[in-house]
Amino acid sequence: MGIVLKQSLNNTIVTYIGFAIGAINTLFLYTNFMQADNYGLVQVVLSVSAVLMPILAFGVPNSLVKFYSSFQSKAEQDSFLTSMLLLPLILIIPVAVLSYVANDAIGSLLSKENPIVREYVWHIFFAGMAMAYFEVFYAWARIRMKSVFGNFMKELFCRVGQSVLLVLLWMELIDIKFFINALVGFYLLRTLIMKIYAYRLRMPKLKFKPPENWVEILKYSALIILGGSTAIVLMEVDKVMLNNYLQLENVAYYAVAGFIASTIAVPSRAMHQITYPMTAEYLNHNDTVGLKSLYQKSSLTLFIISGLLFLLIVLNLEDLYQLLPKGYTGGFMIVFWIGLAKVYDALLGNNNSILYNSDYYRSILFFGVLLAAMAVGLNLWLIPAYGLKGAAIASFSAFAIYNTLKIYYVRSKFHISPFTNETLKVFALMLLVGALFYSFQFSFHPLLNILFKSILMVAMYVGILYRFKISEDVYGVLSKFLKNKK
Repeated sequence: MGIVLKQSLNNTIVTYIGFAIGAINTLFLYTNFMQADNYGLVQVVLSVSAVLMPILAFGVPNSLVKFYSSFQSKAEQDSFLTSMLLLPLILIIPVAVLSYVANDAIGSLLSKENPIVREYVWHIFFAGMAMAYFEVFYAWARIRMKSVFGNFMKELFCRVGQSVLLVLLWMELIDIKFFINALVGFYLLRTLIMKIYAYRLRMPKLKFKPPENWVEILKYSALIILGGSTAIVLMEVDKVMLNNYLQLENVAYYAVAGFIASTIAVPSRAMHQITYPMTAEYLNHNDTVGLKSLYQKSSLTLFIISGLLFLLIVLNLEDLYQLLPKGYTGGFMIVFWIGLAKVYDALLGNNNSILYNSDYYRSILFFGVLLAAMAVGLNLWLIPAYGLKGAAIASFSAFAIYNTLKIYYVRSKFHISPFTNETLKVFALMLLVGALFYSFQFSFHPLLNILFKSILMVAMYVGILYRFKISEDVYGVLSKFLKNKK
């Protein structure tokens, strides 16, 4: 677990810097420098692109991680890597042709409630393609156990680009059309830079002879499209569907609340960059003892961190909303439901890595497709009835069912569970801290209130963790930190 914590901490630092910039963009620059309907338009373009991304990637990022370590000779690796570079074109080319031929029909489908979206079909395609190949080259780096630079590009590059563009928009040097064009350009440039970095780690030697197990790789990649699409659909379908029922400014309001809740997922995203290839290695070598240990430790560590973040966000939300423009301040229930879904995600540890790198990935992918369809159905029902809150409840419900199914499936096939006695202790700690600070409120400026309340909550939460040694890994990190302070 040492290497996991080391790289995870590096990735967490990078990711949180990215989220800090994203927070400035989302909570202050977008809300003050851009009209809400234009911000909603940007969110729709990026959300639809994100839904398109796993389809265009053709499952290659996952296939790279799963199969690379199984090839021993350099010639076999070159054949495999060449196949991985070309495989996404199987869908990128047809989708490009379809976007050209059926541009009007696709535009009409996306612009049912908001006609302006019709103009941005090609922007969605190019952004989706750039996201897809970025993930390919990022996985290329991760199989070399180099995840920090890719994480830097993923979390920081486009967010900094958005900051610059928002300032230019505020200064009236550009308009919204230029903003969206340039934003897509940042995604394309990010992919090019990631490609150069990946090739420096391992320059591909093109071998057009496919690997011997190419049929297995092709089947796996095709099925992973379902898995990747399921995860993205569950995360982005709410914003895409809000576009078809409500005015674009509502998408902006929902996006701000969703961003606040998504902060909880940062440690999970950081840790998964290194646990994914480690899980694949354990599975390839049938190391069930190592797999169980990684599963339980990753679950407990992420539950501890995500639980604290959930409490900090929810219990400080009233003060945070006092800092935002009035239209963005009604999202408490959105933050609560989406935040709860993120905590449940964290509780799964490296569950996704186990499923996608095992021989049982087929079944869970099909379950995922059914649950994605259920998420769409829940949104169709709950958005017209309850508006923005309905979208948040639909997302939580779909994630809760999907995650419960994944826990059960791993337990039934591998006879391992992420839960330990320490999991219950952390849950009890969350309830204790939440109950004590629920009605606790300072009467200063909102920023000071957030600062003082957060310090007290963190001190109590971390102090109890350390005193009772609830997690070996967290206790080790805290002990090392305290020794360095002496």
